[in-house]
Amino acid sequence: MAFSESASAESMQANSGPRRPRILLAASGSVAAIKFANLCHCFSEWAEVRAVATRPSLHFIDRAAIPKDVIFYTDEDEWSSWSKIGDNVLHIELRRWADIMVIAPLSANTLGKIAGGLCDNLLTCIVRAWDYNKPLFIAPAMNTFMWTNPFTERHLMTIDELGITLIPPVTKRLACGDYGNGAMAEPSLIYSTVRLFFESRNQSGDGRVG
Repeated sequence: MAFSESASAESMQANSGPRRPRILLAASGSVAAIKFANLCHCFSEWAEVRAVATRPSLHFIDRAAIPKDVIFYTDEDEWSSWSKIGDNVLHIELRRWADIMVIAPLSANTLGKIAGGLCDNLLTCIVRAWDYNKPLFIAPAMNTFMWTNPFTERHLMTIDELGITLIPPVTKRLACGDYGNGAMAEPSLIYSTVRLFFESRNQSGDGRVG
């Protein structure tokens, strides 16, 4: 679904009073993306939600289970929404719209892309164009040996310098059959972590929503 005229107008209009937080959820290509619809439901009860999915993640996401009020974007929307100079650029519009971005699951591949500054799909273009005065959370999901690989530590250190917040994976029996650390945190924990951060920041006077 392309960035509709109504969504674009909503992103540009001035807000006359308090509004719900705007959460941009993104999924990359991990089997943990089977939980993405659940994650969208968790957040949509509290916030306005837009969702972004990479092409590999679509193998695992049940699009029919995504809440009806969540606008769902794929890589194809990035190209179909632009035809001439002056048209909206989707990854810029989504960055402007969101108060917070959450990437869950974050695959080893997409982690490496972000750490290297690559931007070859809608998700990574948003991250490359992100305003790091706004929070960005990641919830990795990968095999234990991928999680403990030295490249992962290097990549996490690199993105930590940007101010990206890690929601660590957990230890359990993984989808591949191995047992160990690397499973994505449960959607309820991701939701509660982000909401607690948002509400704590607002109470301290640092919030932007209003």
